[in-house]
Amino acid sequence: MSTLFYSNQPPIERPEPVELPTPDLHVQLEPAGYIPDDGLVGAVNVALLLGQPLLLMGEPGTGKTQLAYSLAYQLGLNEPFQFNTKSTSTATDLFYQYDALRHFRAVQTCGGESQDAKDYLHYEALGKAIILTKPKEECEGYLPDGFEHTGVQRSVVLIDEIDKAPRDFPNDILNEIERNYFEVPELKCPQLAGKIEVNRALQPIVILTSNSEKHLPDAFMRRCIYYNIPFPNEAALKKILQQRFTDFDQVSDQFMEKAQAFFLTLRSDRLRLEKKPATAELLNWLTTLRSDMFFKGVDNPFVKGYLEPLSHSLTSLVKNRRDQETAQVELKKWLTA
Repeated sequence: MSTLFYSNQPPIERPEPVELPTPDLHVQLEPAGYIPDDGLVGAVNVALLLGQPLLLMGEPGTGKTQLAYSLAYQLGLNEPFQFNTKSTSTATDLFYQYDALRHFRAVQTCGGESQDAKDYLHYEALGKAIILTKPKEECEGYLPDGFEHTGVQRSVVLIDEIDKAPRDFPNDILNEIERNYFEVPELKCPQLAGKIEVNRALQPIVILTSNSEKHLPDAFMRRCIYYNIPFPNEAALKKILQQRFTDFDQVSDQFMEKAQAFFLTLRSDRLRLEKKPATAELLNWLTTLRSDMFFKGVDNPFVKGYLEPLSHSLTSLVKNRRDQETAQVELKKWLTA
């Protein structure tokens, strides 16, 4: 184990800047390393066949968001346009934002700023995706300065955590999606009539996610393809780890087996954790354990002599105060068993 970057014994004088490691967490998020289960593969293909939105549920950390990136990668498309739902979100927010206050000030002051309404629009995920189904020359009338049109293309749109939004939001957005166009009343352009239509041949692929924290309307559920991503079993979990860590074969079997076993112990019903760690936390924890600061090169760190650093590492695995207390107690029992 290497020297700590930060300690409870600060130097008397300010030292030279410390060189920190470059995080490699992006490797864990590479779409090429995403492994969907057979049920998810089937659901995705049904959604593509029918041209309907795919609604993904499942506990946090099971890969709902990453599925959109994996799908875009496999279809040869650019990265998805992502919309992060808020408690105040409306269906219009999915398409564009209009800065009415800044536009009003520009008109009133008659300064150097543009007075054209389109220059106060900011297109959001689905709005961008629809615009990019059309040639740039057909879009000039509603593109603000600085909008980057990268060519006619199909896009994946990720609408993340829709359960956070008001109850009307799910039905409202499906109404908009099914119409295949959206309106911008702020645009007073005769040839557009404020309506921006999709090229149906390049209709965006819509992925919606929910953590099942709120009941979704039945009408909404009927208009989606639905799949609940289960937590992976032991064999699937090992396969995910092998895919995400390129040097998996260089880590001892004992290390990985014990780490996975303790992780599954924390998820067991016996401990009754309020927030069970998910695959995302496991990947972060293993990255921590395998670092120079912790146990790089150690075949089996799961021994009593390593209790203190193992305890410190749990901050990346368990994200609740009471759960951490439970995990610390379980770790001590586990190391002395």
